[in-house]
Amino acid sequence: MSLQDSPSAVDPGAPPVVVADPYQLDPSAVEAPPAGLRSTLRKIGPGMILAASIVGSGELIATTTLGAQAGFVALWIILFSCFIKPIVQAELGRYVISTGQTGLEAFDQVPGPRLFRVNWIVWIWAAMVMMTLFQVGAMFGGVAQVLHTLMPVLSVELWVLPICVVSLALLLGGGYRRIESLAMVKVGFFTMLTVLSAAMVMKAPEFDWSLLFAGLWPRIPDGGWVTAVAVFGMTGVGASEIFMYPYWCVEKGYARYAGKRDGSAAWLQRATGWIRVMHLDVLVSMTVYTVATCAFYVLGAAVLHPKGIVPDSSTMIATLSELYTSTLGEWALILFYIGAVATLYGTIFAATAAHSRIYADMACMMGAFRREDAAARNRWRDRFVWVLTIIPVALLYAFKNPVHMVVAGGLAQALSLPVICLGVLYMRHKLQPLETAPGRWNTFWLWIAGILITVLMFVYVSGLM
Repeated sequence: MSLQDSPSAVDPGAPPVVVADPYQLDPSAVEAPPAGLRSTLRKIGPGMILAASIVGSGELIATTTLGAQAGFVALWIILFSCFIKPIVQAELGRYVISTGQTGLEAFDQVPGPRLFRVNWIVWIWAAMVMMTLFQVGAMFGGVAQVLHTLMPVLSVELWVLPICVVSLALLLGGGYRRIESLAMVKVGFFTMLTVLSAAMVMKAPEFDWSLLFAGLWPRIPDGGWVTAVAVFGMTGVGASEIFMYPYWCVEKGYARYAGKRDGSAAWLQRATGWIRVMHLDVLVSMTVYTVATCAFYVLGAAVLHPKGIVPDSSTMIATLSELYTSTLGEWALILFYIGAVATLYGTIFAATAAHSRIYADMACMMGAFRREDAAARNRWRDRFVWVLTIIPVALLYAFKNPVHMVVAGGLAQALSLPVICLGVLYMRHKLQPLETAPGRWNTFWLWIAGILITVLMFVYVSGLM
């Protein structure tokens, strides 16, 4: 048993509620899956936390930068990125619901070299996350730029420090419900604002629809290729989000509700029902972040590209603000500032919350604590909150270029995707329980996704050599 967020997270005066440890399959926690669409929608949530992480630096900074550099030519990359990777994400969700294992525990079963009790994929994940901390550092810088613009009492460098303190206060001891609630608010607000701005641009008489439709045809951009690959790595479900998703499925309760696999018809009915809920969760979140990502790209291509403006380190926020003031008017500037803080900080919050959980799980797998020790898991989670909050701030102070930092993190995610695809395909054919294995059609598309992602990354690496 462990303490998780409860009504006391909203009302500090209320006593905490003791709930089941989501990482343990307690027979008393099994629950029948919802039957109707409305009741099923009430059970989604992991995907929205993922969307809060996705609709962040990748969209606000890198996607608009790509649009500013290349115009509409690379629109197909955005759509391909958003549509192809959820296939891999959903298969990993299916596995953890069926088995009760965590994401890293699943990947750890793939054959290959091992070091300190965990395998090579786990270490690749750990290294990739270290690179994505450049992105998180860039988001700290973006939030600090906005706050400095609104309240220049502190320099951009000094504003980073109170942001860091607030992050620690929100994340330390924070359970699933707190993360989900804040994610819903963040995603809803800035997605609506961005879609409204994009709609205003597309409604204007001078908007060239032929350029937008031409962008749907696969072509390599003349410029901005490195940014394009980085955007593929971080938009839609990036490599880091694919690793995050099974942990949010576990903490939401999907695996616990299904219960331990015992071969019974009741277990199979529960497991397939909660897998169905998970698929709806993936679909809803994919719709949200695809619409938001395309809106960011259209704004960059339609507003910044014709002016020859590309966001850089010192004027990033001022440049990006034109996406809203050029379409909605100067009155929208304050909304942009609020939205930029919500978007960038929301990603800091969601990404750090997820990575701290996965690192804690890695520590468990390496023997730091017993799997059933929920209190120890929470302590290790909080330790990694400190580490994963402080390191990005240090990287920002060291490199001072948010745009380049976002691209570096995106490249690391993109290059990790083939490894993830390999691991998920191994799970599908060697580890997935037969009762809940996907059908031939789903398996076909899983292979197509893995092959396309791997080929794209191979072409990119070959171009660097």
